Amino acid sequence: MRRFAVIGHLAKTDGTFPLDDLPGSAGRMDLLCRCVQTAFFLSHTLRRDVECYLILCGAPVPPKTILIKGDEVRYLNPDERSTAALLRKALALPAGREFRQSTTGIYIRAAGLEAFLTEHQIALADEGGEDLRHIPTIPMTFLLSDHLNLTDEERALVGDCPRFSVSPRSLHADHVITLIHNELDRRDVGWT
Repeated sequence: MRRFAVIGHLAKTDGTFPLDDLPGSAGRMDLLCRCVQTAFFLSHTLRRDVECYLILCGAPVPPKTILIKGDEVRYLNPDERSTAALLRKALALPAGREFRQSTTGIYIRAAGLEAFLTEHQIALADEGGEDLRHIPTIPMTFLLSDHLNLTDEERALVGDCPRFSVSPRSLHADHVITLIHNELDRRDVGWT
């Protein structure tokens, strides 16, 4: 199972954001929607062996985490607006410390990065990390950030976890997911 977790530092944590302004009023929800789409979509099908966690830290009631399970999800379409509508529906539900299902394959809880890190061993996407292509055994849970760097508190939480890079340039989180999939897909079929 491949897992991607993306921190949305400004992403709204209630279901009231407008679908017409995902980059602004929704706190860069557009970027998170692209991460979801990149994590799951292949040509004409979905990756069923993927889970995607969106760790939302924006107003008004942070933190919240949305989990999308590839082996269960339904109604996920390859456009930002419909993906945002599914996320907004999840955020409209009252959330507790345990995951609660919103729609098929989409879950929400009122917990953030700290809870996620107690459940998963991660590798952090970091521009200064080791080249992913030179890492012999790649972990399967990847932590990425949105357009903002990790805060000092988040860096303290992740500690000295393995760090990797997929490019000598700074990339958007959804592009990093594409390159991780590419590397893992190549290894799965024995390409070098």
